[in-house]
Amino acid sequence: MHDYLAGLNEQQREAVLHREGPIMIVAGAGSGKTKVLTTRIAHLLATGIDPFNILALTFTNKAAAEMKERVQTILENNEVRNIYIGTFHSVFARILRAEADKLGYPRNFTIYDTDDSKSVVKTVINELGLDDKQYKPATIYNRISAAKNALITAEEYINDYGLQQEDVRANRPMTGQIYDAYCKRCFKNGAMDFDDLLLKFYLLLKTYPESLSRYQRKFKYIMIDEYQDTNTAQYQIIKLLGAMHENVAVVGDDAQSIYSFRGATIENILQFQKDYDEVKIVMLEQNYRSSQSILHVANNVIANNKLQLPKKLWTSNDEGEKIKLVRTASDNDEGKYVADAIQEQKLRNHYRNNDFAILYRTNAQSRSFEESLRRMNIAYRIYGGISFYQRKEIKDFLSYLRVVVNPNDEEALKRIINFPARGIGKTSVEKAILFANENNISMWNVLERASEFGYRASTLEVINNFVIMINMFQSEMQKKNAYDLSILIGKNTGIVKELFNDKTMEGLARYENIQELLNSIKEFTETPTEDGELLDKTLGSYLQQITLLTDADEDKGESDVVKLMTIHAAKGLEFPVIFVGGLEETLFPNAMSINTREELEEERRLFYVAVTRAKHRLWLTYANTRYRFGNLTQNEPSRFIEELPEERLDRSYAGGNMRNNITSHWNPFTNAGFGKQNFQQQKKVTEKPAYVTNANVVKIKEHTPTEGFAPSDTSNLQPGQKIEHQKFGFGEVIKMEGAAHNPVATVKFEYNGEKKIMLNYAKLRIVE
Repeated sequence: MHDYLAGLNEQQREAVLHREGPIMIVAGAGSGKTKVLTTRIAHLLATGIDPFNILALTFTNKAAAEMKERVQTILENNEVRNIYIGTFHSVFARILRAEADKLGYPRNFTIYDTDDSKSVVKTVINELGLDDKQYKPATIYNRISAAKNALITAEEYINDYGLQQEDVRANRPMTGQIYDAYCKRCFKNGAMDFDDLLLKFYLLLKTYPESLSRYQRKFKYIMIDEYQDTNTAQYQIIKLLGAMHENVAVVGDDAQSIYSFRGATIENILQFQKDYDEVKIVMLEQNYRSSQSILHVANNVIANNKLQLPKKLWTSNDEGEKIKLVRTASDNDEGKYVADAIQEQKLRNHYRNNDFAILYRTNAQSRSFEESLRRMNIAYRIYGGISFYQRKEIKDFLSYLRVVVNPNDEEALKRIINFPARGIGKTSVEKAILFANENNISMWNVLERASEFGYRASTLEVINNFVIMINMFQSEMQKKNAYDLSILIGKNTGIVKELFNDKTMEGLARYENIQELLNSIKEFTETPTEDGELLDKTLGSYLQQITLLTDADEDKGESDVVKLMTIHAAKGLEFPVIFVGGLEETLFPNAMSINTREELEEERRLFYVAVTRAKHRLWLTYANTRYRFGNLTQNEPSRFIEELPEERLDRSYAGGNMRNNITSHWNPFTNAGFGKQNFQQQKKVTEKPAYVTNANVVKIKEHTPTEGFAPSDTSNLQPGQKIEHQKFGFGEVIKMEGAAHNPVATVKFEYNGEKKIMLNYAKLRIVE
């Protein structure tokens, strides 16, 4: 056996050697908690504890597997196979199989996953004669899941006045009856859902004293990883199991409690001392991961939370670089800045792609980072989610746009012909494809001539309505720009409304993603060239630009990739270099999470988790403007920025419009000590205009500005005024339009024709 105590610091050793009685190990970020847990198990076995008497519960299969592997390495034997190590759900399922007959279930009961459960909920809703638009299966399933995790049975739910009133207010008064019917259906099917594995195990322990006694005697030593993430059901089960011997060891960090939306409750760790007499508390405060600067920033921010177990992380690591705080003009510029910074760091410090992670608060933020990485040809992968343009709702919406531009696009047409559901079933679609193949025409042609192909009257009417709708969109294509037409399509097809009405977490995320897609289209229509000129902003032009991005191979199977993920998905991971994007009020902290102190403190803990993922270098970025729900919004910097210690910040990177800065006063390659040649090669990549295709490039007659040219204040520019543009020369303002904060002037130039100029970007001199 290895000397398993070697290499442990004083606090870690104390946590490992404590054997009898309750212990709470408060493990700060990067303080070696997995090492402590595994060594503790090894120590129990080495001191004669029977492996069959040890229970170790984790939240992920990966953590359980890693724990087993490490214990086996220390012990150099196979005793670890006899320990109950696993996730809450897997361990409880194993016990429930042995005890199933007590609860009236077969031993080989089925475990339903989320999709199975939602399908049963949907069946029950239909059988009860309820409207599944009013009682959305996903919403009802989430409600049932939350109830089970709070240990509320269907019977208790129906008899709870408060819950009934909540359902009445939500216009879903029959939720309790659906819950009851759902449970009966699962029972009849000999199935438990994921949440039943907790609820039924709890009920087994509460209802059958002999079962409770058996497992209390069996599990003399209980260990829980990530205790701050436990919900009510998990907490109560541990309390029951540990009541006899009280040898309960919990490991966690209240500062990393970020899963309240899943039912996790921070009170479990904060109140652990009250649950048992004489609890030993060990604080693991030495961080082995991050530089002193990064840790100092993390400590400073989390100190603002009132609800916490006080601790001060420290490290013997190097001081490290200051944290770079970067302000950009827009979210697209934020994406460009990060991609440029990654390229620069790779050249300067010889990092590989997999040394970088970009973290964000919401999935919708991935778009601007993805587009910029693609343009720079930097390999990346979305973790804990799927690439923005591969998400179902994005593909659905883009398919509508594709069909409007090209109705013969059969793949796109098949995708949207019955989404949202309009009564064109699978058989009708297959019929259309068959007719198209037989007659050597496109599927769209079949739909246009549906009356010739023997469809029954009801189907024919629906198909005709669909064709009329697409034709209507096409007729608007020449009159409307890409954004206005997309809004029209979104409204008339019902696709946006359908997502808006789905109030589940998933539904909200999908709705936000559609809004982000609309934001990118709006930005495309309003983004000029560097001269302020608006180019071809039609839907066709937008799709051409977007296709270049989405046709790129999503995942070439490379492991050397930059990782993009939400902060929630990043918990437990670490990277040499971290970028945290979108540090703006209403985005991070999120607008939906600042109504109470508890919510705000969870957002702050989320920020703490993001910062403590970084080992050597950390960038925090935010944008002055960001498109949200189709509007260009001005953003306030996040309140968390005010909480950062000034002496640890490097604000020199914060600038205005990074698109312009990158080739002028911000030159990463000069700073890096690289020669001009490298910078010129880099410029070829970074300066490629974002939205210009070959079809858009038009020769212009160059103009030499008047000597002493100085831009005028154009905030009150009026039609009829004469102006001078640095590049296009002299002209007259014909028309003013656009929003007050983003005015657009149509100018007729003497030699360069009529052009739309965005005044926020262009420099104009008023002549008269």
